[in-house]
Amino acid sequence: MRVSRMRNLGLSLLASGLASFSAAAAGIDDDRLKSAATDAANWITHGRDLAATRFSPSTQITPENVARLRPDFIYQTGTSATFQTTPLVADGVMYVSAPFSHVMALDAATGREIWRYEHKNRAKKLCCGPANRGVALGYGKVYVATVDARLVALDQKAGKVVWDIQMAATDADATEDKASLDATDPALKGKVSGSTGVGAASAPLVIDGKVIAGITGVGYGLHLDSDRPGAPLGTVVGVAGRYGRPGFIAAFDAETGKRIWQFDTTQKGWEGDFSQKTAYGMALPRDVAAEKAAMTKHQDAWQHGGGSIWHSPSVDLDLGLLYFGVGNPSPQAAGESRPGDNLYTSSLVAIDLMTGAYRWHYQQVPHDMWGYDVASPPVLFNFDAGGKVVPAIGQASKLGWYFIHDRRDGTLLLKSDAYVPQDNLFKAPTRDGIVISPGVAGGSNWSPAAINPQTGLAFVAAMHMPTRYQSSELPAADGKPAVTYYTFEPAKGVPTWGTLSAIDLKSGAIRWQQKTDEPLIGGTLATAGGLVFTGEGNGDFSAFDAKTGERLWKFHCGAGVNAPPISYEVSGRQYIAVAAGGSQIWGFRQGGAVVVFALPD
Repeated sequence: MRVSRMRNLGLSLLASGLASFSAAAAGIDDDRLKSAATDAANWITHGRDLAATRFSPSTQITPENVARLRPDFIYQTGTSATFQTTPLVADGVMYVSAPFSHVMALDAATGREIWRYEHKNRAKKLCCGPANRGVALGYGKVYVATVDARLVALDQKAGKVVWDIQMAATDADATEDKASLDATDPALKGKVSGSTGVGAASAPLVIDGKVIAGITGVGYGLHLDSDRPGAPLGTVVGVAGRYGRPGFIAAFDAETGKRIWQFDTTQKGWEGDFSQKTAYGMALPRDVAAEKAAMTKHQDAWQHGGGSIWHSPSVDLDLGLLYFGVGNPSPQAAGESRPGDNLYTSSLVAIDLMTGAYRWHYQQVPHDMWGYDVASPPVLFNFDAGGKVVPAIGQASKLGWYFIHDRRDGTLLLKSDAYVPQDNLFKAPTRDGIVISPGVAGGSNWSPAAINPQTGLAFVAAMHMPTRYQSSELPAADGKPAVTYYTFEPAKGVPTWGTLSAIDLKSGAIRWQQKTDEPLIGGTLATAGGLVFTGEGNGDFSAFDAKTGERLWKFHCGAGVNAPPISYEVSGRQYIAVAAGGSQIWGFRQGGAVVVFALPD
């Protein structure tokens, strides 16, 4: 096993042995992006292909030989922090984004560093830790959307900046009145941090001369920071008022960085139909009359409405549609200052790839008060509707169901069996506190699901982390009105675990399920060799039999494996790679290694 720590190599040292790799890799054009699904050697988009299937056609590693899998090399990024990247591989070169949006190019067969880009953060506050979930390749460039809401294009051969633009302002305190909450709060000691910073966590998507990326950190609003022991999530707080910001996804010219179009995830008229049930028939605890009465007072709530983008989108080029999920509305939980359904938050959305114009949406939770973001990337596949093939899109939800829609118009085709326990799913927070499952943690959080189109199974990594929801009030004092706020934190004394589920894409039935010691936050990889790979926060990285769910192999990576694995080939040899770096938010041991596995020579 080789361990690479070659962080400061100059480009001159690389010219002889690695120039051929870099030159070949520059040929990532639309034709290659369109045919990525059949390219076993490379992993050139975040979801492996434009449909985001995370399915590798490689067959070298199988249930019969996976027990022999071993680390072939380990690359140390030099940054020990929340590490959630999906590496990309093109023509023997691996591209890795590290926490804080640094980017490295490596020899994919040895781990030797070719070049390194060090991002200089310009924001005072970051959203949700320093995580960056990957880069995009295309047209001779490497694109990274950064923690401080910038979009940077790097030369693919040398790692030099080609252009660097600002996607969104990062002045986190611009709309906040932090004096509305002060040190008089005895329970949480009143430590007010304000809103999270605005940034970008997910990998961009490149196609048709465009780089498409969204922003995060807009769906929370004012925060109280809890220093309570045993609360790795901290305390997320929703306070009624004008504390949030609107989210968006936008397309930029791949050559210049010029903004081509922008779709705002909250818009005027976002109140919708004041739905008292979800689209799949479950009642919601809403006082619609009170909401409508509050409309006059909160006509501009959509301008502070949240709607983060937590993942890279998928695309159907034949239909010309781009698909993505939208995060929760702001302020989180405090629905009294945002009357209506709050479109298009907590929704799966389809827009026109060329123009960004709205086409359809499916809102999983109208007027979401629980943090049920549509966070896991949607996946495109063909659905068998009674012998008729329907172009479909599937999404692993935080609610605990896998939703399947007709991707032409959003019609719900199927809702799977629940893959995590569900309890008090849509109960309102109370003064005494109520425990809700899945709650704000998910279900399937931002973790990408994989499908095997050959067997018609989806593989979903999920979390059972019950959350305690509570409403509290700071009483009126000194001429100031009372302030109601809502807190979310892990339920004390309640066991947590993960589930890995194989879901039948025709019936929605769970064919098998494995319970894991740790909640699964990272995602899955499926291979034509008959395996499913995923990792846990305790550092275990495992391979499961795709037919039976039996765990066949396990390796401890030294830090939490909370990132999605990939598969690629160099010179006919199959590799499995995964980032091992844990998570600050989830309390998993942090690190900064990319661990790459292969069968012995």
